[in-house]
Amino acid sequence: MGTAGSISLLIVEDDPDFRETCARWMTRKGHSVAAAANGHEALELCDRRTFDVAIVDMNMPGLTGLEVLERLKSSQVETEVLILTGQGTIESAVNAMKLGACDYLTKPFPMDGLEQRCLMAWDRGRLQRENRQLKAIIERSHPPVRIIGESARMKEVFRLIDRVAPTDKPVLIQGESGTGKELVARALHRHSPRASGPFIALNMAAIPRDLMESELFGHEKGAFTGAQAQRRGRFEQADGGTLFLDEIGDMPPDTQTRLLRVLADSEFYRVGGHTPVHVSVRIIAATHQNLEQLVREGRFREDLYHRLNVIRIHLPGLRERREDIPRLARHFLARAAQELGGEQKVLLPETEAYIAGLPWPGNVRQLENVCRWLTVMAAGREVHVADLPPELLATEPVEGPAGDWVEVMRGWAERELRRGTPRLLDTATPRFETAMIEVALAHTRGRRGEAAEVLGWGRNTLTRKLKELRLDDLPDAGD
Repeated sequence: MGTAGSISLLIVEDDPDFRETCARWMTRKGHSVAAAANGHEALELCDRRTFDVAIVDMNMPGLTGLEVLERLKSSQVETEVLILTGQGTIESAVNAMKLGACDYLTKPFPMDGLEQRCLMAWDRGRLQRENRQLKAIIERSHPPVRIIGESARMKEVFRLIDRVAPTDKPVLIQGESGTGKELVARALHRHSPRASGPFIALNMAAIPRDLMESELFGHEKGAFTGAQAQRRGRFEQADGGTLFLDEIGDMPPDTQTRLLRVLADSEFYRVGGHTPVHVSVRIIAATHQNLEQLVREGRFREDLYHRLNVIRIHLPGLRERREDIPRLARHFLARAAQELGGEQKVLLPETEAYIAGLPWPGNVRQLENVCRWLTVMAAGREVHVADLPPELLATEPVEGPAGDWVEVMRGWAERELRRGTPRLLDTATPRFETAMIEVALAHTRGRRGEAAEVLGWGRNTLTRKLKELRLDDLPDAGD
């Protein structure tokens, strides 16, 4: 393989004079050069050794340049391919780049530009390999972060993560307890330029106030009773990466002041220290509290609030994204079966419908705990409503906002379009009308005249619809 100054090069050209000219020029420049008169020779050479760059003529007898390119790419060799083409076939060269060629040269071209184009191709390939290696390292050290949701509210969260992650700005995540704020913080870190650095999470509500500054900024030996050695704080541990401060609203005022200074100067002093410590850390903060209200009450510094609130992401509660509940439950049941052993439980449709109507004050965390409970406690593989924990059975399902069913329908339509389903209304309208008719007839106990009134139809329209939808065998209680 080549170095920064020398590359191994394969020239595939059926014109012997042009082939020899290119080979001689690149050899004089200090590169290792092999030559092939046709595609078959080229592939045989590539089977025996690896080349950094191959210059391949587009139009050759036997195997064409495109066929050579396709075979090289299908064999996954790490050779960058430059296509040679005449003036009239530039469009074909562009197509070759779509197939994996890294560049093309149009004949005739000056020889002094040949080396530069080859070196650029080699350098581009080297960078791509290094990026793949770095990505593999990151994948191994940072497990994938999976946030589940297809509702409109969650899609907006995903769009924000995509836009915000590449920046280095502070992010404030707001949402009720159990909505998955740390998952969002980890996703922001994983998709940021700091992904190879550490992700350090700290819950402000879980730290005693007298230890909070030491936890954040570290301390020197002898700084206080019990400080028997120097200790690096979370800021130092997160250097080069991301520091996630959960429940930031519980941070005491004096610590807020120190945090503000760190955000402004990127440096701090350990407790008991006299030497400044410089760090490069991205701050992601989260809270379930109303920080604006805390600012008005004087319990949170307004200047710190504005420092943190550069970009805000609001996580909806589970009751605000009810259409995601069945999918989340299936995911948690699969994970619980894997972690706890035993077969995976399956929610019956009526059970899914029931849990989708519950208020879920503990949000996603509560749903996950319920799925773990069911994995252990439910007697059979199929989970009936009666199998749910007693506290859920004692909870009255609540009616969601009026727009919930519209969001469910929107999600269904988007999924069908992704599958390539044509003429959506031909499927959706009969199903919608069937559901409305069945509910109306159940409500009127089979009295079709009353059901027609409930639906806003005339009796004849209902009769026609029952025939069209093959529902005319439904019980008729008369009027």
